[in-house]
Amino acid sequence: MKKAFTLGVAVLALTAVSAGAAELKFKPGEDSKFNWASYEELKKTQLKGEQITIFGPWLGPDQQLVESVLAYFAEATGADVRYTGSDSFEQQIVVDLEAGSAPNIAIFPQPGLASDMAKRGFLTDLGAENASWLKDNYAAGQSWVDLGTYAGKDGNKAFYGFPFKTDLKSLVWYSPENFEDAGYEVPKTMEELKALTEKIVADGGKPWCIGLGSGAATGWPATDWVEDMMLRTASPEDYDKWVSNEMKFDDPIVINAINEFGWFAKNDKFVAGGVGAVASTDFRDSPKGLFASPPQCYMHRQASFIPSFFPEGTVVGQDVDFFYFPAYADKNLGNPVLGAGTTFTITKDSKAARAFIEFLKSPIAHEIWMAQKGFLTPYKKVNTEVFTDPTVRKMNDILLQATTFRFDASDLMPGAVGAGSFWTGMVDFVGGKSAEDVAASIQKSWDAIK
Repeated sequence: MKKAFTLGVAVLALTAVSAGAAELKFKPGEDSKFNWASYEELKKTQLKGEQITIFGPWLGPDQQLVESVLAYFAEATGADVRYTGSDSFEQQIVVDLEAGSAPNIAIFPQPGLASDMAKRGFLTDLGAENASWLKDNYAAGQSWVDLGTYAGKDGNKAFYGFPFKTDLKSLVWYSPENFEDAGYEVPKTMEELKALTEKIVADGGKPWCIGLGSGAATGWPATDWVEDMMLRTASPEDYDKWVSNEMKFDDPIVINAINEFGWFAKNDKFVAGGVGAVASTDFRDSPKGLFASPPQCYMHRQASFIPSFFPEGTVVGQDVDFFYFPAYADKNLGNPVLGAGTTFTITKDSKAARAFIEFLKSPIAHEIWMAQKGFLTPYKKVNTEVFTDPTVRKMNDILLQATTFRFDASDLMPGAVGAGSFWTGMVDFVGGKSAEDVAASIQKSWDAIK
């Protein structure tokens, strides 16, 4: 999800557990679907007597999941692995780094913050060999290398951030039963998606449910739409220039992407409740039209977390399903995917820290989490048969078929823009303002903080 859901004052919560004490979730060698050879290889690295401290954003069930992975590193190498989770990671890691009390490994949910820390000299260069490995072994590999490459204290760029655990945003949700009853097929291209949108209207239905409401964060769902449209109408390089403001927000390329979103959201015939309902409908309530009888809408574009807000008892894969938010066939931009995720960095170098990065390159490090829940990976050498949920496997397939991956742009922009004027600007846009006026206003807010 976006940072919209961490608004307010976070209460500092820190819990530390020795992963070495955790019981292995799956007994090595028992289930042939796992790549146990990569686990056996790990045993060649002996770290008995060495402690490695890991600091990340996960608490509760997520902490238990990451610790279940860390337990394999501890068991194989003999290292004393200590994970600490905090719901105020972004604030606490800066404090720790400035105080000289950094953990060996810091797990950043925001690459922008990792980049800032690299610039201040707090991160360790992971080396060209790890960047090369990532390029060869992750789907859309160069995208992931770029995501973890930052300028260091000397101004030179190097590879500092290893991506591990990904979130997927480029999804459209629909009811298979409603599609079947109406005779609709899942579109494979953006051209087909637009044709389907018009076909549903011609048949007397409403194609889309869209809701931008989110309290003080109202507007953020529209930023995901625009980001997806940037990846489908402009090059990845243009997307990066937009994120850094090398390309101004009021550039024609950005205005075009905003208008692409407007094609769907600013047409009363296309949206359940009409355009007037878009900004006022809470994003958590907006997909409910998929489940009405007769359906109030046929499609809803939202990230992988949205099933949490579906009606109780909804079974994904049966009552509701999803498809990849498609690219244009005629623009030759491949299969771009928008998402988010966490980045692992070395903030206090050691033999064990280096060995841990090597561990993240082993299939077993991914597969242990995959076999549980809440984990997607672009690593091409994992066995996707270990997924116990076919829905998650299908999401992971989208990630593995991606030709470009880009991180949520608004999360990489300065807070005053990405979590401010971009949100409010999108509300103004669906409220009637032109893309040109909204983009100019957002650029003005960016100029004000330079």
